[in-house]
Amino acid sequence: MSLSFVGHSLDSPLESRPRSVVVLLHAFPLSAAMWQPQLDALHRAGVPVVAPNVFGVGGSPEKQNWSMSDYADALYDLISSLGFTQATLVGVSMGGYQAFAFYRQYPHATRSLVLSDTRAEADTDTARQSRMEFIAAIEKNGVEEAVTRMVPKLFGETTKQTKPQLTELASTIIRGNTATAVIDQLKALAGRADSVELLGRISVPTLVVVGEEDVLTPPDLARAIHHGIQASKLVVLPNAGHLPNLETPEAFNEALRLHLETLPTHA
Repeated sequence: MSLSFVGHSLDSPLESRPRSVVVLLHAFPLSAAMWQPQLDALHRAGVPVVAPNVFGVGGSPEKQNWSMSDYADALYDLISSLGFTQATLVGVSMGGYQAFAFYRQYPHATRSLVLSDTRAEADTDTARQSRMEFIAAIEKNGVEEAVTRMVPKLFGETTKQTKPQLTELASTIIRGNTATAVIDQLKALAGRADSVELLGRISVPTLVVVGEEDVLTPPDLARAIHHGIQASKLVVLPNAGHLPNLETPEAFNEALRLHLETLPTHA
């Protein structure tokens, strides 16, 4: 059973289809629904795009004790099954960790990377312990615990003041997930590999994006990724926190558009 996804511009015959697809990788503990502004924009531009759901979310198969490596394998299978040979991976937060894992395992299938509001470092012992405490709280209180803990941290102060509807959107998406799926994501986050050493080996065009008001993965972490990847560009988006694709979608879409336009046409 393959990953569930939302997709656009995938209905052309295989022989006339571009070799490359844009893959949108969602943040914890959300779903592919967070990508609607980008799905709409890429669809209007005629760019093939898929936004898959992580294991156990939105119809994707459940998988116990999955790793970022496991998810990279599932992404590769999905991309191949759709008839594409390369992908531009656009990952926010957890999606960035998945993009690192995909590049580590499938560099030949990676056309480019867009790493948004993420970090290269693995969890510290303290961070892993915090995730275990989070898991225990979800086991006791259900998925509402994820809403309470995460939603206030996902958005910048500007968004909280001017776009309160986004906090409701995020809450609704999280409540649509099962406690088991959220717990499995937390375990995968805690066990992910360190990608700091990988940065120097990334040779594909890379866009690093961060919301200026992000408190979960502040701009300094994005700058560290940018400095570590030679073929990278950094964009800091004002008035946005951890989810700039939702908070400032026009600016995020423009940065993504410019990135895609710079890619070699042969891919």
